[in-house]
Amino acid sequence: MRRLSDTISRLAAAQGQQQPWTGGSDRLGQLSGFGRNPGNLLARTYVPDSVTAKPALVVVLHGCTQTAEGYDAGAGWSRLADEHGFVLLFPEQQRANNPNLCLNWFAPEDVSHDHGEAFSIREMIAAMIDAHDVDPARVFVNGLSAGGAMTAVMLATYPEVFAGGAILGGLPYGTASGVIQALDRMRGHNMPDAAALGTLARDASAHRGVWPTLSIWHGDADATVDQTNAEALLTQWRALHQVAARPDVEAAQGNHAYRGWQDAAGRVVIEDHRIHGMGHGTPIAAHGPEACGTPGPFMLDVGLSSTRRIAAFWGIAPALAAPSRGTARLTRVATPTREPTGVAGVINDALRAAGLLR
Repeated sequence: MRRLSDTISRLAAAQGQQQPWTGGSDRLGQLSGFGRNPGNLLARTYVPDSVTAKPALVVVLHGCTQTAEGYDAGAGWSRLADEHGFVLLFPEQQRANNPNLCLNWFAPEDVSHDHGEAFSIREMIAAMIDAHDVDPARVFVNGLSAGGAMTAVMLATYPEVFAGGAILGGLPYGTASGVIQALDRMRGHNMPDAAALGTLARDASAHRGVWPTLSIWHGDADATVDQTNAEALLTQWRALHQVAARPDVEAAQGNHAYRGWQDAAGRVVIEDHRIHGMGHGTPIAAHGPEACGTPGPFMLDVGLSSTRRIAAFWGIAPALAAPSRGTARLTRVATPTREPTGVAGVINDALRAAGLLR
């Protein structure tokens, strides 16, 4: 009997390849000879004309059906790097590894310490630190969807490498092993309990020191990766940082709700952003004081830039105005979501977002 994954691959091949959105301008270079590459990934980079002394390094992980070039054009990371002098690394998937260009966040051989795609990304980071005299205490990672799930992988398997991370529309580490579990978790079903979530992340490496800070972003109308995953991420990372379930800071304004958890020294170590009415994608601002990025597939103009706000949370860009404390009413915004209709649509969207269908 043919395996489910083989059947899905054949169905995907019959539909033809979907061409990724590029945003119309490729600003990225190529890093070669960066070390061992068991995950067979490409390494795209961006180094501004003016770089600060001992710059920060930001690792950006694209989502399914995306390329490094397209994600940068949409989210605006290289434009922000021009403003503030940090350097960028964009690990990029190849169709030979995943026909839908998803990082293989659900494949056990790609998500453990010193194996597969995770190890390839770690090798790229080491090469960038050496090549650009990067401050090793200021290495950060973020990603959308499958890239968000792989961000969780990197933070769990190499926590000593990163000062902070950001996960957009992603999933917690260690909750899926294989296709069936991946689809189940994306729907928010059968998530491990709180104790298991913390254990999964702690056991991913031998690290017992300070954990990276984490910024979580999710749309409350996301029908591709249910926001149950954002709550599970919070549960997993509250256990790692040993903070209470109740947030120390809560605020809401317009379509944006914010919660923050502080450590004993009063530093926000976990923050959670929910965008009301937003589907599956990266929140951007196409206009206004925090404009950054370009609207496109999964690049959703909701009037605020997750790119600028994540960089501010990490301390590598100026702070932006937070939502007003205590503002209760959220306003639904119209965004170009790609939501399914009907049972078949739900199944197809889940398969496509997991990298299993074009």
